[in-house]
Amino acid sequence: MFRVVRRRAKEGCAEAYEALVGAMFADARHFPGYVSAELIPPAAAGGDYQIIQRFAQQADLERWQASPVRAQWMERLAAVAEGEPEYRMLHGLDAWFGPTLVPAQRMPRRWKMTLLSWCGIFPTVAFLLAFVAPLLAGLPFLLRTAVVTALVAVIMSYLVMPRLTRLAADWLRR
Repeated sequence: MFRVVRRRAKEGCAEAYEALVGAMFADARHFPGYVSAELIPPAAAGGDYQIIQRFAQQADLERWQASPVRAQWMERLAAVAEGEPEYRMLHGLDAWFGPTLVPAQRMPRRWKMTLLSWCGIFPTVAFLLAFVAPLLAGLPFLLRTAVVTALVAVIMSYLVMPRLTRLAADWLRR
């Protein structure tokens, strides 16, 4: 599960904001269920920073959100940031390659996203056709197709693509 946080640093405080966010990430690494985070600087000076946070489960995000550790970091960040942060949750397919909020120069090339998607889809479909499709042989064609494609969508969204995009992150952003 991904959460995108947008916030702007006060004028002249960008360096301090980045340092505090980095220190918060270091603290958060020890929090149960906190998977990772990435700070994306604004596309232009004075723009919004974005933080992509990854949590194992919704309950982990809720515990982080309610924690005294996070509250302390929010107090510290208030000194160098404008206003309150904006939050957006990403689930399933919209989280595969990161949000559309990320500045365009940070998005992976379309051919790389396509190739990585195929690298996940091919073995997933092959596995399902070899082991699940025979179990569905008695069903009508459209129902069999609906079951297999539903399984592909769920497996890709929750198991395969989160791992593939994490493994290929450097290659995707290069």
